[in-house]
Amino acid sequence: MNAMSDEVDRRRRNLLRAAAMVAAAAPLGMLLPARAQTAKPVAIKPGTNVSFGPLKKIDAGLLNVVFAEAGPADGPPVILLHGWPYDIHSFVDVAPMLASAGYRVLVPSLRGYGATRFLSAESFRNGQPAALANDLVDFMNALKIEKAILAGFDWGARTADIVAAAWPDRVKGLVSVSGYLIGSQEAGKKPLPPRAELEWWYQFYFATERGRLGYEKNRNDFNRLIWQLASPKWKFDEATFARSAASFDNPDHVDIVIHNYRWRLGLADGERKYDELEKRLATGPEIGVPTITLEGDANGAPHPPPSAYATKFTGRYEHRLIAGGIGHNLPQEAPAAFVQAIVDVAAA
Repeated sequence: MNAMSDEVDRRRRNLLRAAAMVAAAAPLGMLLPARAQTAKPVAIKPGTNVSFGPLKKIDAGLLNVVFAEAGPADGPPVILLHGWPYDIHSFVDVAPMLASAGYRVLVPSLRGYGATRFLSAESFRNGQPAALANDLVDFMNALKIEKAILAGFDWGARTADIVAAAWPDRVKGLVSVSGYLIGSQEAGKKPLPPRAELEWWYQFYFATERGRLGYEKNRNDFNRLIWQLASPKWKFDEATFARSAASFDNPDHVDIVIHNYRWRLGLADGERKYDELEKRLATGPEIGVPTITLEGDANGAPHPPPSAYATKFTGRYEHRLIAGGIGHNLPQEAPAAFVQAIVDVAAA
């Protein structure tokens, strides 16, 4: 019995010694998977949260960007991008869910929204998509983020699409509501069928000086109407709208919005420094990073069918239809589905 015990102890010591040698030689990542790969997001009912707490700010390119941040500083970075007429509160439930899974979550206010400001009064208040995409790259550079998951809707989805196409080395994965939204002025000149043109009524309104003045004077009523039309089954309350409406008081908001829509129709010039990028975007470049596109089953805003853009995504790709009366503001209306797409694309 003693000899057998000694032999068992010897083998056990040899196994432990071998395990210790393997552990010392193995990369840390093989032994300790990233938190985002092992932690499950804590489920949150839509509308649970009303604020992010104290916001941060950083000089990035032309802007002093104000942004929300949540989650561990060393977590995999995820940048969430809002659209018009919305703001960072579209992600007020998404951010804590991602943070609970170990992600570093960053939610910037775009140029013309919230407390984000131009550093110079001389800067052109440019709303063209290429300018917003450059803002995102500048934001990443300022925070020393080499690569991030990008996720957004409306203008935010378009911005994320552009960065994924033009700077794929900066994008780990993409979640884009309504899919591939990269366009050009040339494409914007082509007429659509009458019913489709009707959906873009506000674009034509903004093309007139009457429309500019009307938006400046009635921006809250105007944007509340857009919310109702774009998400006809979303029963948001006045407090929810008011939190986002505060972002429309930005002194550059009207200029940015009007320029964005006039530029799309070729009625306003952009800046020459973006010409080369715009030429590339006009070719409809493919996106090769892992991507999940989403669409709500009750999106009342203009949006292309998934079949129109599926071939634009040449990497690992999946499209998901989110049911339950979900409209255009998908992250705020269905935060769990939006978070799940981010977690899944991160694992691709």
